[in-house]
Amino acid sequence: MGKPTGFMEIARQDRRYKLVADRLQNYQEFVVPLTDEEVSRQGARCMDCGIPYCHQGCPVNNIIPDWNDLVYQGSWREAVDVLHSTNNFPEFTGRVCPAPCEAACTLNLTDEPVTIKTIECAIIDKAWEAGWVKPQIPRRRTGKKVAVVGSGPAGLACAQQLARVGHSVVVFEKADRIGGLLRYGIPDFKMEKHLIDRRIAQMQAEGVVFRPNSYVGRDIPVQNLLDNYDAVVLAGGSEKPRDLNVPGRELKGVHFAMEFLPQQNRRVAGDILPEETSIWATDKHVVVIGGGDTGADCIGTSARHGAKSITQLEILPKPPEKERKEVTWPNWPNKLRTSSSHEEGCERLWSVATKSIEGENGRVTHIRCVKLDWKQEGGRWVMNEIPGSEFTLQADLVLLAMGFVHPVHEGMLQDLGVALDERGNVKANTVDYRSSLDKVFAAGDMRRGQSLVVWAIREGRQCARAVDEYLMGHSDLPR
Repeated sequence: MGKPTGFMEIARQDRRYKLVADRLQNYQEFVVPLTDEEVSRQGARCMDCGIPYCHQGCPVNNIIPDWNDLVYQGSWREAVDVLHSTNNFPEFTGRVCPAPCEAACTLNLTDEPVTIKTIECAIIDKAWEAGWVKPQIPRRRTGKKVAVVGSGPAGLACAQQLARVGHSVVVFEKADRIGGLLRYGIPDFKMEKHLIDRRIAQMQAEGVVFRPNSYVGRDIPVQNLLDNYDAVVLAGGSEKPRDLNVPGRELKGVHFAMEFLPQQNRRVAGDILPEETSIWATDKHVVVIGGGDTGADCIGTSARHGAKSITQLEILPKPPEKERKEVTWPNWPNKLRTSSSHEEGCERLWSVATKSIEGENGRVTHIRCVKLDWKQEGGRWVMNEIPGSEFTLQADLVLLAMGFVHPVHEGMLQDLGVALDERGNVKANTVDYRSSLDKVFAAGDMRRGQSLVVWAIREGRQCARAVDEYLMGHSDLPR
């Protein structure tokens, strides 16, 4: 603990955003970073708690107090080593992680947690700028071959760990570019894609082979992987979207969020999309159904398209603006969260269900909704429609952002015949990550269901250790 009184002397200071009017003009990141001196002062606020609850909040078990203190001391080079010891891609989590570590911070008891996410991002950005991030070439090769299916954060973390201990790793990706949801889904204004490209270059230097445009279960028979590799890791994510089964769902102008968001990623990358299949929010009344991060991404993208109006619907009640710390801390609390996209302009409605989608000439024009009353009955929450509360919203574009139910079963999983759990995910535990099939492992959203990037990185790392133990009988990789 470099400065024992730091948390009493120094106020919390976080990154700020560029003005809304300026950031809506492009798809670039708009966070204004702190200076090195400001980051150092924020590191001094860490209390180095006897029980560091931030460790509990962080899925990858980041050694947060250590690198906070190192930044305060000006030891940035050592800080990035500590950071990388638990997290392969801190530049991703430093941008898109919701920071459960900060919710668990002891200083959050007074609503002034250490700016852990900002410090993390500053460390890795400085490391890349200074040229400290180098490929870690294995000293020897094991002769073992591993196929990783899916190039999202779980697949990438698993592949990098396995390559660093000498295994030959091939990553199969169905899309035309590597990155999974990081590439196609998360908007560029939240995370620019050159961040992925430089990690790919590092991993290629470490020996990882990437095969985009390789759809396992369609273009590539799964038996090919079983025949030609010593282990197979399933890290394809949870991509089956939750649908809205109401009259009018078939109308033109009603799309899943993951039909809408990747298109803009492709445009920013320079792709020319066919006009007949392009989805635009320009000059339209947009309704986003779903109150999570994906819904917020739809809002920010629609605002940059120049939507006429944006309304977000959430079926659940409005959360409290401030949580009861004595009940929730250090766990992740249910509280109102307003993202940068919400600040860019939208109306948010809670406790609302969609009854039907209306249209003319085969295209959506309105949606009909009803307000809900939530009550506890028999220990569980039950929703009831409020009589006479129906209302109609004008809608030229309806985006369904209600989450994902499980991985896509058709194709690879059905061909493998791998066992699924009760939620439809690939059945595997968090000890050995092994599926019901010999030498087939599963990690990330494909195993645990829809979750966070930071959880995917954790599972990819732990799965890599399990694969290494399976192949070699032991492993020096961390869990």
